[in-house]
Amino acid sequence: MTSVLSVRGLEKRFGAVVAADAVSLELVAGQKVSLIGANGAGKTTFVNMVTGYLKPDRGSIALDGVDIASRSPRHVARLGISRSFQIPQLFVELTAAENLSVAVCGARGQALSFHAPAEAHGRRAKVLELLERFGLTDLADRPISELAGGVRKLVDIAMALARRPKLLLLDEPTSGVSAEEKFATMDRVIHAVAPDAATLVFVEHDMEIVSRYADRVLAFYQGRILADGDPRTVLKDPEVRRYVTGRAQ
Repeated sequence: MTSVLSVRGLEKRFGAVVAADAVSLELVAGQKVSLIGANGAGKTTFVNMVTGYLKPDRGSIALDGVDIASRSPRHVARLGISRSFQIPQLFVELTAAENLSVAVCGARGQALSFHAPAEAHGRRAKVLELLERFGLTDLADRPISELAGGVRKLVDIAMALARRPKLLLLDEPTSGVSAEEKFATMDRVIHAVAPDAATLVFVEHDMEIVSRYADRVLAFYQGRILADGDPRTVLKDPEVRRYVTGRAQ
């Protein structure tokens, strides 16, 4: 299988705190990978380094063989990595469709303008496609301020997908979503990502979500990868049960 992301010997410290301790891994095309671990285990630090928001102290990060460890978040995004955040980064005074228009323009390197009909038509078609993928067509013209938390999550992820990334990283896509809606929300995400065959990496604390949707699980503990494998194997690992999930052996 084709390697999309290659990480070697990644290290990051914040004073005496070790946030990444010799982290090495390969991510292959089309995988659905979940990062699990207690707060402070190093998951978000890893995502921030891969997306350019933090620079590693040591180690290498390569996307399709191209070193990205020293690149800015904007450059990393142009090369093919997109992300969403635990708290959706949206323009709350704009509608869902308008937020996606901003994302589509950014992905194409265009300024948002309403004075170029052909360009606007192409942008609108892409916005409608994304809305349909995420089941949000009926909410296209609703301001973000009026939308529920779970819907805001979906709009945020749709904006990240506007670039058609090779690698999509989601920080807790079901946090703030009710127990009754979490599977439906994740179903929409998986359905929406599938056409682009992007490698999907999601940080998650809900082990039901991890078990149902991940092909592979990386368990982080004190800045290092404690276990790496399929969900059934990793979630039964005694050390993962002790240090990550807190479940009795």
